[in-house]
Amino acid sequence: MVLVDRTRAARWLATLAVLGAVYFLIAYLVLPSIWKQYEHQPGIADRPMVTQTASGIPGDPINIGLVGSREDVVKALHTAGWFPADPITLRTSIEIVGSVLLDRPYRQAPVSPLLYEGRREDLAFEREDGASARRRHHVRLWQVLAAGAEGRPVWLGAATFDQGVGLSHYTGQVTHVINPNVDTERDFFTRSLIEAGMAEGLYQVSGVGPTLFGRNGEGSRYQTDGEVRFVLLVKDGLRRTAPPVTQDAPMAVQVKDALWQALQSALPNGQ
Repeated sequence: MVLVDRTRAARWLATLAVLGAVYFLIAYLVLPSIWKQYEHQPGIADRPMVTQTASGIPGDPINIGLVGSREDVVKALHTAGWFPADPITLRTSIEIVGSVLLDRPYRQAPVSPLLYEGRREDLAFEREDGASARRRHHVRLWQVLAAGAEGRPVWLGAATFDQGVGLSHYTGQVTHVINPNVDTERDFFTRSLIEAGMAEGLYQVSGVGPTLFGRNGEGSRYQTDGEVRFVLLVKDGLRRTAPPVTQDAPMAVQVKDALWQALQSALPNGQ
């Protein structure tokens, strides 16, 4: 009996030792390593990842990050075929209405303002998709750090695709309706910079988190895996011929993204 008790005690001690070793590896080695790899921009770790309308309604999610000076951003987007959006005035408002109703081009049509941490976007760019401003790619950008992990300015942005015109769910006003899959637009924006040779490096950080039934400031539905895709821009618009250096996300994040993609593909119409 004593021998049995001693054997059991030895097994318990061995089990506790193994559990203690696993805990040590996870808590002190694995998770800190994941955090170090994942949060490449610690200066934005505590910042919100959703924009707001002027009325304080949650807007589009943050899904884009850029690293570079304002001049680097402007040159990169111009080279990639993006055009700065005109400010909202009576003239530009009439022009965008005419573009939508008469199906005529307006590649610099204004975009409605959004707020991030209480201020309007610093830059807004767009790319046409079709004959008018009814359908377009667009991105709003805010500079959030004067110097990030790379010693260069850091920008956060919200990239969405206007797929048509409808009525706001909250105000009843005429507005654009975005494509629900904002990850697709994030990837399109990133790919445009890569193809233009404007990307030195790529990585991602945690954003708003997986969201299946989100609504933006106009009531348009959206879904996202919650990741922010960061692009380290070339300096001075000097085109890069080699592929950008890509830093993979931790395995746990890759598994989460794979499960999310499987969930999206199982939804009706992939939405």
